[in-house]
Amino acid sequence: MTRETEDFNPIPLSDNLDSLNDVEKSVIESIQNQELIVANINHSFHDELTLGQKMADKVAEFGGSWRFIIAFVTVMICWVLFNTIWLANGNVFDPYPFILLNLVLSTLAAIQAPIIMMSQNRQTAKDRMAFSKSYEVNLKSELEIMRLHLKVDEILKKISKEEKA
Repeated sequence: MTRETEDFNPIPLSDNLDSLNDVEKSVIESIQNQELIVANINHSFHDELTLGQKMADKVAEFGGSWRFIIAFVTVMICWVLFNTIWLANGNVFDPYPFILLNLVLSTLAAIQAPIIMMSQNRQTAKDRMAFSKSYEVNLKSELEIMRLHLKVDEILKKISKEEKA
């Protein structure tokens, strides 16, 4: 490749930067500086999580699993059977209609719902971050492909001129 084609810049990347948003400007800068803009969102996102956020994610992960459902149904059945058998023997722990069980279940739902929502909000923020990064990569790829097409066209014009001469 000749020096002319290496220096060939078919798309002026420094014109009209004022009309571009911050993401587009950073993509233009990465092209000019020949920098990569690909990043692993998972690593950067998880490094910034606090202990409470990590715990909320674990609670949401467990609360949305088959292990939780099986454990929950098992505890419910044991509670009802235990209290029914004790009730038959005259020992009343939580008699029918199991008001203490209702209180425990309501408390569990009241605590678990906001924790799961926090985790979902964090996942949404992570998805937004990934979408933004994907947009940057796609924009840069599109600009680079346009530049390559123009370079190839310029090379073909020069070859055509040389063959005619």
